[in-house]
Amino acid sequence: MIGMAGTSGGRPSVYPTLLYADAKAAIKQLTEAFGFTALAVYEGEDGTVQHAELAQGNGAVMLGSKGRGGVFDGAMKDAGTTGVYVVVDDVDAHHRRAVEHGMEILMPPTDQDYGSRDYMARDAEGNVWSFGTYAPEIGS
Repeated sequence: MIGMAGTSGGRPSVYPTLLYADAKAAIKQLTEAFGFTALAVYEGEDGTVQHAELAQGNGAVMLGSKGRGGVFDGAMKDAGTTGVYVVVDDVDAHHRRAVEHGMEILMPPTDQDYGSRDYMARDAEGNVWSFGTYAPEIGS
């Protein structure tokens, strides 16, 4: 097995990355409704979000503004919405918070056959966020 830089010390090695037409509104929605913590937000001179990092538990997502230029923006130009799964301890409390902030709930908290309790919501730009208690075992 080949060792990879940045995969030790408990840091996640996979970061979902999303682009938004209104990245500032997305950051507000994700922090207020879903409880993410903004770790970093870098804006261009024109106010576009060049790069942002939002944490939840021991994971994080990265996001930015659509139309800001660059290779990634160009590659994502015609991409559709994204689905992201996030592990949380208390699905029902997390769901209540999302509802209080007006999130579109696609599936209420539901016990799954495989032992997880999950719910699903859609953000203002159509991305689907699933929150649940299932955490895959990843070998070291």
